[in-house]
Amino acid sequence: MSGLSKRKLYLVAGVAFGTFVPAMGEAATASVSSPEKHYRVTAHKKAPAASQTAPAALRASSRPEEIHVGGHQTNSIFSPGAARHSTTQVTVVTGAELLKTGQTNVLSALAQANPAITTAALPGGGASSFVQTMQLRGQSPDDTLILVNGHRRHIGANFNSNAGTNWGSEPADISLIPITAIDHIEVITEGASALYGQDAIAGAVNIVLKRDTHGGTINFKNSGYYAGDGQALDGSASYAMALGNRGGYLDLAAQVTHQLPTTRGGDFYGTLFADPTRNATADRNVQRGLGLPKSTLETLSENMSIPVAHGFSFYSTSTFSHRRANVPETYRANSGDDTWINPSLYPNGDQPYITMDQYDFETDNGIRARKFGFAWDAYVTYGRDQQKYGTKDSENATTASDGSYVYDPTQTSFYDGESISSELTTGLRGSRSFHTGLLPRDINLKFGAEYRHDTFQMTQGETASWDGQGATDHPGNVPMAVTNQNRDVYEGFANLDFYITKKWEWTLGGRVDSYNNMATVETGSIGTRYNFNKRWAIRANINSGYRPPTLGEMSYFYSAPYPGYTVDQVPANSAIAKYLGAGNMKGEYSRSYTIGLDATPVDDFHITGNLYYIAINDRLGSTQSYTVDQNDATLKQLLAAANISSATSLSYYANLYNTQTFGGDLSADYTLHTHRFGKFRFAMGINFSDNEIRSARNNLVNEYTKEMVLHSAPKNREQISVNWQYKKWSVFVQEMRYGSITYMAAPTGPGSVPFEQNPAFITNLEVDYKPVPRWTIGVGANNLGNKYPTRISSSIANSQQGLAKYASYSPYGFNGGMYYVKTSLDF
Repeated sequence: MSGLSKRKLYLVAGVAFGTFVPAMGEAATASVSSPEKHYRVTAHKKAPAASQTAPAALRASSRPEEIHVGGHQTNSIFSPGAARHSTTQVTVVTGAELLKTGQTNVLSALAQANPAITTAALPGGGASSFVQTMQLRGQSPDDTLILVNGHRRHIGANFNSNAGTNWGSEPADISLIPITAIDHIEVITEGASALYGQDAIAGAVNIVLKRDTHGGTINFKNSGYYAGDGQALDGSASYAMALGNRGGYLDLAAQVTHQLPTTRGGDFYGTLFADPTRNATADRNVQRGLGLPKSTLETLSENMSIPVAHGFSFYSTSTFSHRRANVPETYRANSGDDTWINPSLYPNGDQPYITMDQYDFETDNGIRARKFGFAWDAYVTYGRDQQKYGTKDSENATTASDGSYVYDPTQTSFYDGESISSELTTGLRGSRSFHTGLLPRDINLKFGAEYRHDTFQMTQGETASWDGQGATDHPGNVPMAVTNQNRDVYEGFANLDFYITKKWEWTLGGRVDSYNNMATVETGSIGTRYNFNKRWAIRANINSGYRPPTLGEMSYFYSAPYPGYTVDQVPANSAIAKYLGAGNMKGEYSRSYTIGLDATPVDDFHITGNLYYIAINDRLGSTQSYTVDQNDATLKQLLAAANISSATSLSYYANLYNTQTFGGDLSADYTLHTHRFGKFRFAMGINFSDNEIRSARNNLVNEYTKEMVLHSAPKNREQISVNWQYKKWSVFVQEMRYGSITYMAAPTGPGSVPFEQNPAFITNLEVDYKPVPRWTIGVGANNLGNKYPTRISSSIANSQQGLAKYASYSPYGFNGGMYYVKTSLDF
């Protein structure tokens, strides 16, 4: 480490959030290896090394989105990227491709770039609006495993308890990673459940951070919607430096995004004021519940590696984020008959808001070494997500028998409690290639063991937030909601890759997980590929998987008041849920089959296609909303004991379905180089996934819960794009088609009527210009044609006070066209 200056040593110490103390004595005996190299994503032909003086933006844009259809890139556990087994498909979207989408949110950018992924701009109402979630191949967000540099990322504390497209999910939130920190993202859709984690039923998404040794970039973007609202400011930066002269690196990144709200809800339907004269002339544009919430997100990241001795290095990867958001709730009119409003406090009506203050961090520290002929990776990862909830512009309108208010009638803000999740992981992985005269190529072995400790907590809100009616329109956590759950998981896996002929490759993988509160489960995968020649190959995979319910799914509580009724999501392990028929929750078991084609018919033309089948038994979901029987004395007593007597409907989480998905995808790209007109890259992608329910616990589900599983996301997505680069100019055009979805405004009542949103074509455009090589300015638009979803019928919208003008979980949003201007400076 003599090559490190004191300044850099101090900086390294400051950004390393966690500390890992290696066994230096053993390290000294490690076998000698070449210095650690800067990691780069390469195509089938090795690209020349980037110039040391090339700007960061140019280096990024030289690696467009790739679909790897060739052989292995690497099998070593030293690689932060996915093992490029050619028996599986790994779709790679580079950081430059993410930025070309015009999105500043990593998840939105990835969904726009990859048709196999869908995400709703607003996945649900209430607290479900805080965090975007994604569906890979039409499956639940919880069925996609999120990795960062090949290691599991912790899940969030936000349980999507409100009915909507991803009802009942608690996934990891990839939007908490700065977009400028990302080198590329890998989407792995076969074999992931055996190699990376049993819960990768739909697949895995691996976010690989930059490992640069020099340079950086500064980016600014200003955007807004054609409608004149939703202004947003985004600033991001990254900086890289070499640590020593033996391949060490330090990459820092930061991003700040401030989003102002949009509103697309309809005019209020119903009585606004008890005074008929005032009611007749009142402005009815008062509801704000259908729109993007106001939010501010700040994110930081560091990724570094320090060679300590020959064949021995220390690495650290950390992220930190802070988010504040205000989500509008149900508007309460001063009509004289709404018991949720204090007319003296809000004579003009009340638009309450849920607030969230979130702190999230993760640190992954470890050592990589070569010993006994093996490559070793020993690591400790800790992640924690804390979300503090509140209600503002509200009141507790509970009244006593004499009509007086029980709580301070001037209190307008309430503390509603917190949700906290954490994950501690420690593990050891190894890899080695073995040469044998019996087979034409080396046998590649990967293996490992891991221990994980998961926790989930909910804390109680202040008494005034939940007692009586509770705060309008989001009561706080009642004492029944207080929980502190934990789970220990022990894992082991092995993966073998070999060729039985020079053209015929096989992979075998197995994983065993033991859960202290669930079962011990074995899963595996078998993959094969036959290369007819260097341009054509076919492959096939068989996989099994298992996903246990998250601790939040087992113990989350949420109260959602609507006009005229209140739906409470009660913990699955509560006495209320048991009384309604809840049993012991168990995990989802899956099996999947895939056949695929990889081809390079001519140079610079790549085609990849797949047909797949995914079957899931005991699929988890939220039950139908049960109407509280006012004559059921036992149930009323249980509700009173839990301080939720105002609930009129109840639901809980359970194993509900056996499902199957038939699907396919096709991707192709062609790069055309011309002497006079620059370079053109043409790309297209198609994904089709049809979910079916093979059987269901019909006493626990209804049409609404089934529609959320089957038709809340489009069955098919298609997109084509052209990226033209000519001298100082760059033009990117993308046309996307989204299939139809079924929208239901509410889980119960007159709003629970299916409504079909028609298919739609969305056009995206960006034009960039470089006044000088290191400075780029650009303008663009997402949804250039200002396309809105199908307008909801008035009979459904009026059941929600007229608010439901468009489907809230439309896959391309409901805000219309968005324009933006941006600039970036590389150094």
